[in-house]
Amino acid sequence: MIKLLIVDDSALMRRQLTQLFQNEGDFDIRQARNGQDAVEQNLSFEPDVVTLDINMPEMDGITALSLMMAQRPVPVIMVSSLTEKGALATFEALNLGAVDYVAKPGGTISLTLDDIRKDMLAKVRAAARSKLRSKATSGAERGSLRERMATDRQAVAERASQLAASKQDGVVLVGVSTGGPRSLEEVLPFFSEDFPLPVLVAQHMPASFTAPFAGRLNAMCPLEVLEADRPMPVEVGKIYIGKGGADMVLSKRGNTLTVAPKPESPEHMWHPSVELLARSALEHVAPSKIIAVMLTGMGYDGAEGFAEIKRRGGSTIAESEETAVVYGMPKELVQRKGASLVLPLNKIAAQVKTWVART
Repeated sequence: MIKLLIVDDSALMRRQLTQLFQNEGDFDIRQARNGQDAVEQNLSFEPDVVTLDINMPEMDGITALSLMMAQRPVPVIMVSSLTEKGALATFEALNLGAVDYVAKPGGTISLTLDDIRKDMLAKVRAAARSKLRSKATSGAERGSLRERMATDRQAVAERASQLAASKQDGVVLVGVSTGGPRSLEEVLPFFSEDFPLPVLVAQHMPASFTAPFAGRLNAMCPLEVLEADRPMPVEVGKIYIGKGGADMVLSKRGNTLTVAPKPESPEHMWHPSVELLARSALEHVAPSKIIAVMLTGMGYDGAEGFAEIKRRGGSTIAESEETAVVYGMPKELVQRKGASLVLPLNKIAAQVKTWVART
């Protein structure tokens, strides 16, 4: 049995969520009406997983999360609204230690959870098996990165100009899902201003979340971070985040490599699709010039595409089980013999830079 604590100030939402999990038959469920109640029940009930609303009276979800992580760390799934404000709060929660999030359909109070039932069940079960991280990138590291930003951005522009005529026609692809925002914050800021390849990231995320997420990353990375919300040339010195609610693909316009969103493919379960990104890269970039990195996540999205990159001469990394919040997508890549290397999160950026320096 999975001990689950459902936290929401709406009695209707608590009732609907409770019914959703009760129907599964393997959950022992308690409810909390606000953040203070959640903090107390985290100690008395000792749940395996918590679903936590963000906007609540008396004590909000962010405050409650910080107290729970300090007193008794527990895997937490945030339940947030599909708004920019909800997205920013969600990223703060992930930085504080939440494992993942589920976006409420239709706003703060939903009359039906049918649209998110499968996602909610999968993420709560994954959270019950997940590993908690003690911290994301430290405050000192982030402070150091921020202090470098002004000079770094100028260096990026100069470096991009220098590389324009002689740049390598290669790309770095990153596939990631559950636990991804914090993982990306521990990898992308360490690609320095002279990194000579563009980086394309397929992070499973709702449409309203990817622009705020790109903005958050842009504030901490030496390279410029953009949401790929329209066709744009792929350039050195930039990181492209696939737009939520769409897929991200590479194509050629003349001799220019271009990234663009396209409508979600019904043939793929997760979006932006890592698999489609990998396949489009193989069509337009020499496999030997592709570096593909598979980070934490549920399911198997991108595993076959990344394995094909390796079979055709590219280089691939699977995040190791020891650091992956959910060892699903990296495990699938390893099982397909598609990982050139299996590495913990804190060694991935350095390895990518090593490979790039040798090419």
